[in-house]
Amino acid sequence: MKTVERIGTSLLLGTALMAACSGSEATGPSSAPHAKIAFESDRAGGATNIYMMNADGTEVVNLTNNPGFFPAWSPDGAKIAFESGRDGNQDIYVMNADGTGQVNLTHNLAIDESPAWSPDGTKIAFVSTRAGNFDIYEMNSDGSGVTRLTNDPAYHRYPSWSPDGTKLAFVHTIDFNSDIYLMNADGTGPVNLTNNPARDDFSPAWSPDGSEIAFTSDRAGNFIWDVYVMNSDGSSVTRLTNNSGLSPAWSPDGTKIAFASGGGNSEVYVMNRDGTGLVNLTNNPAADGHPVWRP
Repeated sequence: MKTVERIGTSLLLGTALMAACSGSEATGPSSAPHAKIAFESDRAGGATNIYMMNADGTEVVNLTNNPGFFPAWSPDGAKIAFESGRDGNQDIYVMNADGTGQVNLTHNLAIDESPAWSPDGTKIAFVSTRAGNFDIYEMNSDGSGVTRLTNDPAYHRYPSWSPDGTKLAFVHTIDFNSDIYLMNADGTGPVNLTNNPARDDFSPAWSPDGSEIAFTSDRAGNFIWDVYVMNSDGSSVTRLTNNSGLSPAWSPDGTKIAFASGGGNSEVYVMNRDGTGLVNLTNNPAADGHPVWRP
């Protein structure tokens, strides 16, 4: 199974691979020593697993050795939440950063996906169909205290906490159009940030200082998904990639953005926050995707 980002119920990818990027010069994948990136890959053959590598692409380690998707770090870097269908249904799991102690948190017959830790580490936002629609919920980090945050006819997916924990950015899909919305952490006050009825916007990711949100969009046309960045109020939208970019993730110091790119062979790349200095980190025949930096 391809491990690139889900776009609605299908995978819509730009087919042009940025082959030239692997040879580009950059100032270094991260300014922080010993930086790590978790990502998903099917390189073991068959099922997608969660891996971890150094921020320069070296020392790749399989963490789950079992089906796993969509890794999300706890704010202290000690644990990783993820989704898996290993028990016959899509649930949210958590494990230690070395892959030990894998525990099912949701145990629900519905689809549970897209976990996101709150900045204080006490909550996990996630997406579930347990009420019949794709809605955003939150739970305590041990799986207790599940609360529904969205409740309208639209599909709501890909929650992302603001660094101060007061807001959630998310994807709002209705009438075949997806936009990035912002709401209070309790689900109130939803606001459309992108308001782009002609195209689709996905996968919001806050910058560490809370001033910007990176996201994926096909607003350039031709079903080519690229990484964009905007101010946290939705203004000053800027395109960062040009030929395919999915699942952006900021480095902890805010100087870099990791993302997935490619058609039949998705790879994990890193670039400077302004889109320069592209480097292919994975360079593997398998499909690699959804990178997330360890805090």
